[in-house]
Amino acid sequence: MSPSAYLDRHAADLTGLLRRLVNFPTVNPPGEHYDAITAVLARELRDLGLATKRYPISRAEMRRHLPAEQQAFPRYNVLGKLAVRGATKTVHFNAHYDVVPVSGQWRHGNPFSGRVEAGWIYGRGTADMKGSHSSLLLALRALRATGTAPRMNVEVSFTADEETDSALGTGWLVEHAPIRPDYAIVMEGACRGTVCCGHNGVVWLEVTVHGRAAHGSMPRHGVNALEKMSALVLALGDHHRKLSRRTFTTPEGKVMSPTLNLGGVFSSGEGGKINTVPSLARFSIDRRVIATETVATAERELRTFLAAAAQRIPGCRITVAKVSHNHPCYHAPRNPFFAAMAESVTRVRRSPTRFSVSSGFNDMHFFAHHLKIPTLGYGPGGANEHAIDERASVKDLVATAKIYADLLVNFRG
Repeated sequence: MSPSAYLDRHAADLTGLLRRLVNFPTVNPPGEHYDAITAVLARELRDLGLATKRYPISRAEMRRHLPAEQQAFPRYNVLGKLAVRGATKTVHFNAHYDVVPVSGQWRHGNPFSGRVEAGWIYGRGTADMKGSHSSLLLALRALRATGTAPRMNVEVSFTADEETDSALGTGWLVEHAPIRPDYAIVMEGACRGTVCCGHNGVVWLEVTVHGRAAHGSMPRHGVNALEKMSALVLALGDHHRKLSRRTFTTPEGKVMSPTLNLGGVFSSGEGGKINTVPSLARFSIDRRVIATETVATAERELRTFLAAAAQRIPGCRITVAKVSHNHPCYHAPRNPFFAAMAESVTRVRRSPTRFSVSSGFNDMHFFAHHLKIPTLGYGPGGANEHAIDERASVKDLVATAKIYADLLVNFRG
């Protein structure tokens, strides 16, 4: 029996495993049930013959990276390795197991049910991205059950905290774990007939505008931080218009430009009251960084513009704090690894494959930017990621498992 035929016969095993994973509400923040799910994932890898270790993150590292209220929730990363006789190259598969919080009324009541209906499996994490775990694990099971050896050594990592900043997840893995990949697949970023070969980066800043409080009946005695913030936000329109003239064309022909999103988080300071001149106002800046830019340049330009704009606004005094950043990454899909993945997708899905660059970011950049190895993004995807009634297509889950198996059987690096 071929691996593909095995997967067709065992689609119920795939959805059963995904249901088990979805049943763990690994909500981040704060980072719940990481211990339980990583124990299951490590056992699955060991049962498939991978030398597997679960890495707990030290308390000291958690204190460095997490707010106090999250430090009671332990972090773990799982790494499995399969050595293949005669193989000279290694491919690394990566997926995060944390999910975003839930809200609203779900179709089946419980957002962590894993209920299957009309060819879809529902639940938080089905699409983002526990479906990828299940597709890969079933692909490896199909190879083992049919006696089909991969042509490359295989590394698999299941990591924490991608839904926050990945510092204790894939960031930790790349810096500390004993991995030696030649190629990497982050199992999200594109699906079906599209393979992701890069993504935007981001710079997140928090701008604080300082005013002076006064009685609301005598606003002339104060400096209204909200008014100064409003003027500064309007001035940022000039910077955004300048950025929009920069372009990057993806392999599929999509033209991308840097973007600014202002005020996803905004607030006033202590002592705010309707009859008080506000003495402080804060707002956030989300600056997306296209593949031809760097986060260092993007941050420097933004800080320079903010300082100059504040100087032009009478009485406007600001401070700017860095929240975090993620690097952009892009590999022109000329490496044989990209061609091999495209061929696997085309063989399984029987339609042409195209390459894309994601406007969002994921963990690809840790491999592409830091390890500087060919890295792509591909997974089963789904619908309503981060929203009510998140779900994944059973058909796409099985097809993705076939694609992973096909790549392992046909590409030797």
